[in-house]
Amino acid sequence: MRHYRFIDVATQGYVALVGLLVLIFHNETVPQWRWLVLGHLGLVGMIHLLICEEATGRHGALLRFVRHFYPIMLYVPIYNETGHLNQMFATGMLDPWFIRMEERLFGCQPSLLFMDKLPYLWVSEVFYVSYFSYYIMITGCGLALYRQDRRQFFHYITLVSVVFYACFLVYIFLPVVGPRIFYRDFGDFDLPAAVMPTTVPDFPAAVQKGPFFQIMALIYHHFETPGAAFPSSHVAVAVTTLYFSWRYIRGIRWAHAVVVVLLCLSTVYCRYHYAVDIPGGLVMAGMVIWAGNHLMRRWDGRVAEAVEVGQ
Repeated sequence: MRHYRFIDVATQGYVALVGLLVLIFHNETVPQWRWLVLGHLGLVGMIHLLICEEATGRHGALLRFVRHFYPIMLYVPIYNETGHLNQMFATGMLDPWFIRMEERLFGCQPSLLFMDKLPYLWVSEVFYVSYFSYYIMITGCGLALYRQDRRQFFHYITLVSVVFYACFLVYIFLPVVGPRIFYRDFGDFDLPAAVMPTTVPDFPAAVQKGPFFQIMALIYHHFETPGAAFPSSHVAVAVTTLYFSWRYIRGIRWAHAVVVVLLCLSTVYCRYHYAVDIPGGLVMAGMVIWAGNHLMRRWDGRVAEAVEVGQ
């Protein structure tokens, strides 16, 4: 364990925990559960071998790159996996409860009305670009810190990854599609008549003409998974990247902050999330940043001291 960092423990811990959940709680909704359990066990072993091989010092640039960035390579597959596991603990989607909560809090469905009130191409493109910027934030901040200071990069990749893992674990237990359920984008999930709005507004024609509307439609078609709305990982991870630009890349922090605010609003405007998913993402980011800094200080003492974790 001498060559392990906290990110390695967190990643293997998440993979092992989900594998154990599948082993114990699988049902007819997880027909390939044996292969999943074996796959999780194999992934834990592969990560261990990667760490051990890198520790020998007999490696090239490719292995070193994989050692540093392997958590990022796992985000998409383990995110998609949550959509196949979220019926182990729930029956159907929990959207009716969230829809009723939105109605009680706001007296309406903000995720349907926001775009309907501002159906303009330039407005929609600002929000869709902001939503898309999530991918740029993750890779851009990571690469900038990797070049600037490897210790800061380890701090970054650890907290971003743990935020993702925490969100993914919630999605397995708390499947919520989000406003897209009104449009049946993710399967045939029938909402009770009592929570179905009288009228579900179409996406305005002007909005659909936007290039970033089309880009996000393509991304969602190929990579999105049902049941991953609450808390918003877009909000949680974007706020976490802002935490790092505020600390380490100060030249962009104010511009980054503006984009993060727009991204939070875009989750509702673009009809990907309920309004309550935003505070859910903010709380998740705050909790994980605090807990992650504490755990990093205990596990990665030398790195944590160098980057003044938690200061």
